[in-house]
This record gives sequence, C-alpha cells and structure tokens, in this order.
Amino acid sequence: MIFTFKRGVHPDGKKITEDKPLEEFPNPVSVCIPLSQHIGAPAEPVVNVGDYVKEGTLIGKASGFVSANVYSSVSGTVTGFMTLPTAPGGTCNHVVIANDEKYERELLPVLENPSPEEIVHRIQEAGIVGMGGATFPTHVKLTPKNHVDTLIINAAECEPYITCDYRLLIEKTQDFIDGVLLLKKALGAENAYIGIEKNKPEAIRKLIAECPPEIKVAPCKVKYPQGAEKQLIYAVTRRVVPCGGLPADVGVVVSNVHTAYSTCRAVKYGEPCYKRAMTVSGSGIAKKGNFWVRNGISYQYIHDVLDADESLVEKHVKIISGGPMMGFAQPSMRVCTSKGSSSLLFLTEKDIDRKPQTQCINCAGCAKVCPMHLMPMKIEAAVLSGDWEEAKKRGVLNCIECGCCAYNCPARRPLTQAIRLGKKTIKEKKI
Repeated sequence: MIFTFKRGVHPDGKKITEDKPLEEFPNPVSVCIPLSQHIGAPAEPVVNVGDYVKEGTLIGKASGFVSANVYSSVSGTVTGFMTLPTAPGGTCNHVVIANDEKYERELLPVLENPSPEEIVHRIQEAGIVGMGGATFPTHVKLTPKNHVDTLIINAAECEPYITCDYRLLIEKTQDFIDGVLLLKKALGAENAYIGIEKNKPEAIRKLIAECPPEIKVAPCKVKYPQGAEKQLIYAVTRRVVPCGGLPADVGVVVSNVHTAYSTCRAVKYGEPCYKRAMTVSGSGIAKKGNFWVRNGISYQYIHDVLDADESLVEKHVKIISGGPMMGFAQPSMRVCTSKGSSSLLFLTEKDIDRKPQTQCINCAGCAKVCPMHLMPMKIEAAVLSGDWEEAKKRGVLNCIECGCCAYNCPARRPLTQAIRLGKKTIKEKKI
C-alpha cells in the first residue's frame, strides 16, 4: 500500500547528494552559537567572557517551558557576545567561543531503562527540538493535554536537494530506531509509523529488515509536501487535523528523523544537541555533500571551505537556508548554523526562475494544488489591500507555507510571501 494525501505538486527532486556519505565538516578557529535556535523564548546566557567551556557545556539556559537549552559545540574560551542575523530573519544574541581544537567533552549521565518522564526530561535537558526545520521544542510536543495513541516519524524528506535524513537512516539505522522507541515510550503511544517516500528504496528495505514489530514502515507517494505534518498524518492514518488544531487533537504526534536520532544520543550516550547532519548542495558550490556540522559555523566559512576553487562552478546568485520550497533566501553570509540547519543551497541562474511577475489571471492554479484546500489568490488580494479580516476569513492562518501555490502560479505571483506577511501582521496586530 502506498500512502498519500490530496493535491500537492511534483517538483524535480534534485537529490544529487543522496549517495554522499556523512562526513565531519572542518571546524573554524571560532564559533558564534545563536541563543535562539528554536521556536519560543531565546535561551539566557549562563557563561561570561573568559569562561572555559567544553564540547557539551551548557552556555544558554531555556527561559521558559517553550524554549530550549543551548550547548557549546567546541571546547575553548568564551571571547564575547554578538548580535548576528538568523536564517529565518531577524537577529539574536550569539555566544562567541575561540576553538582550542582539543574537543574535550562534557556529557550528561547515561540513562539506563528510563521511564517516560525521564525520557521527556532528558530531551528537555539536552535541548532537543524539531530538527526538520520547524525547531519546536520536542519536550513540549511530548507532553500533550490529551492521550496520544500514534507516533509518526517524518522520513519523507520531500524538499528538493535535501538528503541528510536519508543518510542518517542508511548510516545510523539502529540509533534512529532506538530513538523512535524512546519517543514512543515517552508518549505512551500504542502505534508508531515511519512515513517515508518510496523514492528511498534502500532506506525502506533497511528499516523493514531492522525495525521491531511495534514500528511500522509506511511507504508514501513521491509528492510535495508529503512531509508536511497535517498531510503526513492524513496519508498514514486518514485522520484530519481540524483548522486551528494540533496533531495531538486527533491523537497523533509527528517527529523528525534527526529528532529521533538525537533523542537516542541524549539518552543512551548523554550527548546534548549541539551538532547535526546537514546537506550542502546546488550548482553554485564546488563540493556538495552531507556533513556533520557543529552549531555556530558561519555560512561564509562553509562556502569558503567547499568552494575553494570557484572556477569549478558558476557563480551562485541565491543562497537558501533549508529547501527551495520552504527555506529562506539569505541576505547575509554571517548567519551561523543551528539545530534547524538541515540544508544550505547555493543556486545559480539556471537553478532559479527569474520570469517577471504579472497580474493574476484567475486560473485557480494555486487553489488546485493547495494541500490545505485554500484559495491563495484570494488571500493574497486581501493581504495586499490590507483587509485582514477578509484574509482571516479566507484561511490565511491555516496556510502551512509549503509554497505549492507560488510554484504552480503561471503569473509568478509571490503568493507564499504575501501569506507569510499576512500571518505575521495579523499576529502582531492581534486581530
């Protein structure tokens, strides 16, 4: 059986790094670690200039329930604090650490046969967040108000270019499976599914062979946004998350491949969350691949290391943090890696579409592919006219910002960007 959802689009996968094994990325002489690597309140610094820290030392403490601890990714001396741009936009405080290259480690105590409460506490203690890009603190997800009977692991990785989760499934299969079992135990869930697109046959075969009976592998149709939370829930369980509702409202929690892997590392090995697997790809970078990247490495440094010989490639004209559908174009190379840095793309003119924007022709192409069954052209019109009540009536707050509408628009309207603006404005104005 192949699982899927209604509507969506079929962009070219461009999985050009899927056969590139994970390798350690060279580390710079200093790192700038953001104190806001998650949805919610930024972490509060707990170190001072001159302090010596180890790899795994707590440097930022969560400042509320919806927040996350931040750890040093290298050993060395704290040399200062800087305000730098972040990948989604805006700025935040960063801890600057001079790397002494000794990589002395400070680990958390290993947990043997932990209880559900101990698993959730360790996830909170280790600073683990949703590592598919959303960066929602995982311990919050694992403490729903009502009973959850089903855990779904999002292994779809439906965005073009990105292959780091796929490499984790291939190379770290047992740690991933152990992480799934820990998340299932923490929730007290009866069912666990791994939703994975069928264009990953090697990973599917390996998971089917190694997963215990309580974890079911659910091969999904190759379609974007198969990995979106609500769409994956519908594909696997046929449950519909209500508008304005959460997955827990229908008895489901969705977690990411890397989040499950990080949970295993935190519980079984005592490793806090301070490094991750990351894909670097695109026609505008000489060396493409999947890398273990520590938090706090600047995009400029990544470019300089992987593009030492610029004559090998065309010049990039756009840099995207994340995937090309839901990621963020970067105005600055000063942005540093974080827990949510799944991908960094260097795109050339041939990779992007620069056709001019024209007036909407009312073809309804955007509505035909919207997985949330919205009418994006009507929402855009309301946002551009400043009619926020009309935008809300049209469902602007229900948009998952997948980008299907803009991708399918023959007039090249910036529909997703307009909807993001509308959601931001409505929340700021508390309409």
